[in-house]
Amino acid sequence: MSPSASPRFFSESEVARHCSKNSCWVLLGTRVYDVTGFLRLHPGGEALILRRSGKDISGEIEGPPHRHSDNARRWMEQYYIGELDRDCLDESQTVRERRKAPEHTAQEEEPSALSKCSQVDLDTDLVDWRKPLAWQVGYLGEKYDTWVHQPVDRPIRLFGNEFLEASTKTSWYMVPLVWVPVILYLSWYCYTTLAQGATRLFMDTDYSILVHKYSFPFIFVLGMFMWSFIEYCIHRFVFHMRPPAHNYYLITIHFLLHGQHHKSPFDGSRLVFPPGLASVVVGSFYLLLRHALPEGLGVSLFVGGLCGYVVYDMIHYYLHYGSPNRGSYMYGLKAYHVKHHFEHQQAGFGITTTFWDHPFNTVIPEQTF
Repeated sequence: MSPSASPRFFSESEVARHCSKNSCWVLLGTRVYDVTGFLRLHPGGEALILRRSGKDISGEIEGPPHRHSDNARRWMEQYYIGELDRDCLDESQTVRERRKAPEHTAQEEEPSALSKCSQVDLDTDLVDWRKPLAWQVGYLGEKYDTWVHQPVDRPIRLFGNEFLEASTKTSWYMVPLVWVPVILYLSWYCYTTLAQGATRLFMDTDYSILVHKYSFPFIFVLGMFMWSFIEYCIHRFVFHMRPPAHNYYLITIHFLLHGQHHKSPFDGSRLVFPPGLASVVVGSFYLLLRHALPEGLGVSLFVGGLCGYVVYDMIHYYLHYGSPNRGSYMYGLKAYHVKHHFEHQQAGFGITTTFWDHPFNTVIPEQTF
């Protein structure tokens, strides 16, 4: 709804009728929100919202068990559709009374987050959303860091050139389609190379260790583990660098690398890395490991790391668009990643695992009341 438009008014019974996956409305005080489009994306699962459809969710927004962030409240406003008509309230049961008697107590629910993105005002925003953003953000200066961490739920146009714009977008299935055949071929190549019995790791000029073919699975897993550390370092020190406010080019580079993802976290075409651009980084790691270690050993580590990268990209996409079962590992990981996007941008850098957040003291703190 446009900020300047007059609000529509709805009766309590009309709001209560919208309680299905096809049409789900909720109340925040007397403000009415249509959150149908967010059910599938909700970190806590769509069931948490559906159980409260047609009801006042003020208590759930404030917590416990989870107090929703300022970004969550800003993002919710894009779903605002009108006001509750107080003259039509049922005297036998007001909205406030219904909120005091929910179907399930708050203590029984997992931490969740309702719609979290800000609504873009085309007339007052710091950038012109009707034009490509790539060349605008560098002029934001000291305002860039605040602006980029106020998420919106709308696609971003980076470039005016159609080819450049298309090169920044990738469907999720392109990642396994491109890299899984490479992983399978290199796995076969590494195993057959190690099977020749000629791969030795030299400790010094007089002593070496034979790398047996049966050690390939362990080297492969070690490569995946090494990737999890690389993933953490890239996310923390590259993607979350704070570009100097006076440097137009570093701000632009940051926005292209990762800032655009934080600004529009549900842009499904930019949740995985384009294979064409990824091949440059992948090729660099391949050459480094192949020349630093004996061929069979280096390539074995590389293919494990490449598999770890594919798993990372798939998990990252799922954390934004998947609906994991409540209580599962992925459920907790999704809630953790949502907190990183909307509340703790300088913590929670692990995607596939939170393991490396612990030794480096970047674990997102638990919320207490």
